[in-house]
Amino acid sequence: MAVVDPSSSVEPPVAGKTSRLILVSGPTRSGKSRWAEHLLKHHPVVTYIATAAARPDDRDWQKRLEAHRQRRPDHWSVSECGAELVSVINGLAPGQSVLIDALGGFVAHHLDLTAQDWDHLCEQLIASIRASHCTFVLVIEETGWGIVPPTRIGGLFRDRLGTLAQALDPVADAAWLVLQGRALDLHALGQVVP
Repeated sequence: MAVVDPSSSVEPPVAGKTSRLILVSGPTRSGKSRWAEHLLKHHPVVTYIATAAARPDDRDWQKRLEAHRQRRPDHWSVSECGAELVSVINGLAPGQSVLIDALGGFVAHHLDLTAQDWDHLCEQLIASIRASHCTFVLVIEETGWGIVPPTRIGGLFRDRLGTLAQALDPVADAAWLVLQGRALDLHALGQVVP
């Protein structure tokens, strides 16, 4: 079991302050969602936004969702946004903390958009986060480290997710990479690729 530094949590938002964005990325089963939850554990008002499709007939998916539910504090509210992440962000009350889990669900909902419409939606998402007066922790699945997707739609998903993650980093206050149950501070350890 990984040791978690209790000082790594994020301070709750202060009324009247601008938004704050923390990115948490990693591969499947890395601990990225647990780390994101840990960062907000002391926050009094948290909205958990689920972006993935419900998939009620997928037992393995339902087990994963249940594990997430069991970890979340009782006082957190939950919103399932489907494709409407930007609208949900625009409707958030200021001063709260928001955990978006995860960016891949948002990307998957919009794979049918043209490249131009997708770029416009990404600009709207980033503008909505920046205009909000909330603290955001955004979970991002890491793709592209394994096999090349055998389908066009798989490649499109991988490319759009990676490109959007890179577009979010310059506006993020912090970025974490979670591997094997360990979180690495990318802004402290990494260099921006020119």
